[in-house]
Amino acid sequence: MTSDTVSAADAGTWLLGDREVNRLGLGAMRLTGSAAFHDGTPSDRARAAEVLRRAVELGVNHIDTAAFYFSRLRSANELINSTLAPYPDDLVITTKVGPARGACGEWTAPARPDQLRGQVEENLRQLGRDHLDVVNLRLMGQPSVGEHFGALAELREAGLVRHLGLSNARPEHLAEALTIAPVVCVQNRYGLDAPDGARMLDECAARGIAFVPFFAIAGDGREAGVVRAEHDEVRAVARTHGASPAQVRLAWTLGQGAHVLAIPGTGNPDHLVDNVAAGALRLTEEDRRILDAIGRTAP
Repeated sequence: MTSDTVSAADAGTWLLGDREVNRLGLGAMRLTGSAAFHDGTPSDRARAAEVLRRAVELGVNHIDTAAFYFSRLRSANELINSTLAPYPDDLVITTKVGPARGACGEWTAPARPDQLRGQVEENLRQLGRDHLDVVNLRLMGQPSVGEHFGALAELREAGLVRHLGLSNARPEHLAEALTIAPVVCVQNRYGLDAPDGARMLDECAARGIAFVPFFAIAGDGREAGVVRAEHDEVRAVARTHGASPAQVRLAWTLGQGAHVLAIPGTGNPDHLVDNVAAGALRLTEEDRRILDAIGRTAP
């Protein structure tokens, strides 16, 4: 498959709130550097911008970002704004609030409920928007989401936010949030090496809510950009299809349900094309049997 024939639409679509998106999207964290949260190494600005432009050309209309995605010289939100504005009508930008970083990049105390408006407004400012399409509340260990999600629900009523979601959440968090306001997505860690997210995957399917797994390709060592040794089984399935191991992982992820949205992140235009092409990869029953066995043996 050549880059001219690659399209994010091949992955199928999902209605995220009232917005239809292709199930193969883009995570923006890697746009700021190979290890955005850790060593602060800035990426090449022109190459990062090319990733964004190429993504839209390939039909990606769901981009996940956050104001706390930045390195010494790069802000994901600012890159998105400067590269893609005025935004395509069909582009849905999802952001996260809750975690907080100081100007020098150090992590600070998570936002209190009364501080979430400031985080939402900072995302609005950086993205150059008058409203945010989807805001995920990223949970930071709190047992209850009531106060935080309630604060976001008020911003939704005020028109600053169109739809709400959760990140790093448990089923009981989702149940509590749904008593406050509609939830359109849950963004949790899940993948071949991380099957512990299956309960939330199933919970979202039962409720008709999008499940958006992060680090579906990277696996262990994900935040620091560590290259992990690939499973022999993944390589074998990849050879069968003439695909890359990353494409197999993404195809497996998308195969977990029509409600699953993939948001692989990259700062490399070539990797972007490969990732989007995974939306057209159809695994066989035997492929899935082989790959599912990895999750059953994961630590």
